Amino acid sequence: MWDRLLTDCHVATLVPQPGNPLGAFPNAAIGIADGRIVRVGKRAELAGFRAKEVTALGGAWVTPGLVDCHTHLVFGGTRANEHAMRRAGASYEEIAKAGGGIASTVAATKAASTDELRDSARRRLHALMAGGVTTIEIKSGYGLDTAAEIRLLNTAKAIGRDEPVRIVPTLLALHALPPEALQNAEDRNAYVKMVAEEMIPAVAKLGLATSADAFCETIAFTPQEVERIFTAARANGLPVRLHAEQLSNQNGAALAAKYKALSADHLEHLDAAGAKAMAAAGTVAVLLPGAYYALNEKKKPPVQLLRDHAVPIAIATDCNPGTSPLLSPTLAMNMACTLFGLTPEEAITGMTINAARALGLAHDIGSVEAGKAADLAVWRIADIAELGYWIGMPGPERRIFAGVDA
Repeated sequence: MWDRLLTDCHVATLVPQPGNPLGAFPNAAIGIADGRIVRVGKRAELAGFRAKEVTALGGAWVTPGLVDCHTHLVFGGTRANEHAMRRAGASYEEIAKAGGGIASTVAATKAASTDELRDSARRRLHALMAGGVTTIEIKSGYGLDTAAEIRLLNTAKAIGRDEPVRIVPTLLALHALPPEALQNAEDRNAYVKMVAEEMIPAVAKLGLATSADAFCETIAFTPQEVERIFTAARANGLPVRLHAEQLSNQNGAALAAKYKALSADHLEHLDAAGAKAMAAAGTVAVLLPGAYYALNEKKKPPVQLLRDHAVPIAIATDCNPGTSPLLSPTLAMNMACTLFGLTPEEAITGMTINAARALGLAHDIGSVEAGKAADLAVWRIADIAELGYWIGMPGPERRIFAGVDA
């Protein structure tokens, strides 16, 4: 006997079929036991199976629970003042050089108590969960020393305790330079060395992160510095990810691919060589339309180039206080369609199975298949394409985590 049978629904399995990229079919049913999917099929095929609970969904659409694969959810303060500065014409680089940007959030985060960080992050988490998210990646990166980064990773884990959501913590090992390392090349080199030889081994030993990330950009870290971090991460058993090609082409995507990175994220300035390298490595392209929108960027990610090279495309909110204060996964999907030209099918795939790939979790989440976690979203819509159509539509009418309404 199953624990639960969901019936009278349409299902987008995200297992593609010829001519049916979402693996969608009507009049479906889903069997669940021990928090996992045990059977997906036509309603009539599953009618003879017994379950402790039968839930008729009244013709709603069922998708995998949404996966937000790139966020910076734990931070102190806000950067609402920078929003006003951008409206007055200041650029990302100008704000950073004036003491704003990541550095200002680092200061606010260090000033906040652990309880304050946890409580504010949990409020943001609840907003994303209400939008249909069942798995969320959370980066550190606002500490800039080993103890502070460990505090952020512990906080990320803590906010998921007793919540029906899967937290995937990432050590954002190179995000920005602390003020004391901005003065000269020697101090800068000492900071990168500390991250590689102290921070990464400490975090790996504690088991606090599932991957390591870095920001490769003219206002951040060079490819050579990133490579030192990637080498250390791999030596400590951590897969890598990279903020790459956001403001300029630093050949970060190709570097990420060289280290078999799970993902390269942003990618507005990606070139053909980078896309080709990502395709060969299986590295997922994570597009972040919230940052593109908030920064009022003009150069879009080369979506057709990614398609031409068959690079999997994921979508995420990039929720952060400065460049993407976005708390709606459905709005992120709409932005991906409207701003970047993705099809509704690509946007849905981007926040389910491809987002799961970007986290190395496609074996367990991201599609509605027997054996996978029963993390699902139930949408009161007439057509699955509506998920990329409505501008900031409310979340699902039911959010199911490990087989239970949550």
